[in-house]
Amino acid sequence: MRDPAVRSLTESYGHDPVVDATRVVLARLRQEIMSGLLNEDALELALSGLAGAVENGLRQALGYSLRSVINATGVILHTNLGRAPLSDAAIEHIRETVASYSNLEFDLAAGARGKRDVHVDRLFQRLLNADMDSAELRSAGRAGVPAPTQTATIVVNNNAAAVLLALNTLAEGGEVVVSRGELVEIGGSFRIPDVMAKSGAILREVGTTNRTRTADYEAAVTERTRLLLRVHRSNFEITGFTERAPTVELVALARKRGVPLMEDLGSGALFDLRSVGIGGEPGVLDSLRSGVDIVTYSGDKLLGGPQAGLISGGSELIARLRSNSLFRALRVDKLVYAALEATLLAYIRRDHDAIPTLRMMRLSKEAIGERAEALAARVAGPKLKVEIVDGESILGGGAAPSSVLPTRLLALSCEDLSADELAARLRSSEPPIIARVEEGRVLLDLRTVFPEQGAAVERALAALGQNR
Repeated sequence: MRDPAVRSLTESYGHDPVVDATRVVLARLRQEIMSGLLNEDALELALSGLAGAVENGLRQALGYSLRSVINATGVILHTNLGRAPLSDAAIEHIRETVASYSNLEFDLAAGARGKRDVHVDRLFQRLLNADMDSAELRSAGRAGVPAPTQTATIVVNNNAAAVLLALNTLAEGGEVVVSRGELVEIGGSFRIPDVMAKSGAILREVGTTNRTRTADYEAAVTERTRLLLRVHRSNFEITGFTERAPTVELVALARKRGVPLMEDLGSGALFDLRSVGIGGEPGVLDSLRSGVDIVTYSGDKLLGGPQAGLISGGSELIARLRSNSLFRALRVDKLVYAALEATLLAYIRRDHDAIPTLRMMRLSKEAIGERAEALAARVAGPKLKVEIVDGESILGGGAAPSSVLPTRLLALSCEDLSADELAARLRSSEPPIIARVEEGRVLLDLRTVFPEQGAAVERALAALGQNR
């Protein structure tokens, strides 16, 4: 501890942590000596590097485990990598509002306690009600669909919590009718039947795995029915001999039998995915306009915001959910509200490129290819072979499982390294680079690599090509 190099570490890490780290290093070295693993030269080398070993141990023990990584997989909403990255405006708004005190639950005009919901509900109302003009209302009436009503939105900590709260509020002790083809399981063993059991509602399965008609729902409705439920299949599709009850028919059935219709969208888009070539993925507005009473969806998927469970629907039903004591247990904090408010404001301004998730989806194959070619020209070397090949990016996060976005990929191979070893080298770089391995090659998709991360990718690849 009196060694100058070790003593200097106490200024950064404190005396006791340095003592602990030193003891760990010395114990490991003694064990290696007793095991006969070190010859005289190796021992001298180890002794000369004791201070460095102590510092490395301190960095591992006291450094952050949660780290920033470079997502070069081309999976835009990569659940293992944190799903949607936040916008600059969201980060700045978090910093402004959480570094000191805020009016999270304080009404500045009245000088009294307020509700935290108001910060985002006002924005959701603008987004979800703005297009409900009189022409659309008349059209809905002629189609036999109830005219859309004023909506409200509340926020809980994730979409599973949103489903739990809605089921518990609207159907505790009663039956919920759902198609057998929609009893999904997504990542983390989240299963609709299990969540329903926890909510106190009773599952009433109808139809078959591949075919469920409106008549199946109608035949299952009894005096015990409290809710009709439609669930987005999220991470799989059923193709072939299939049938699914149209939403408009389920809406009409719900009105006829006097029970609400709820739709768990999972991802939930406020952005027209057709503009980037992705079809068949229902958006939040699509569901509400069709007459669905309650819609649940995620904040950190297609919305491009923080992790949150969002529940939108008729104001009376939302008021019932809000009064449930579970709502307080599942509510979110000031960081989520700040990030969500900034994200929603970008939608209102129609500044879609300010939201990283949407910006990545809107990137063209040609633009990605130009970046890939420029990078390949700078890093290719005698040991690193780089090819530019056509490929596909995917949305991820259980959104539009069969939809892909065309892209251009960097296909890497390195002398004397297998693809798995090369991928591991990239993960050990600083910052770590996460890539795909397919058909014996490492693939990098720059769609999900931020422009400002390009220099770090270039350094890591250049190092691989020159010196291993």
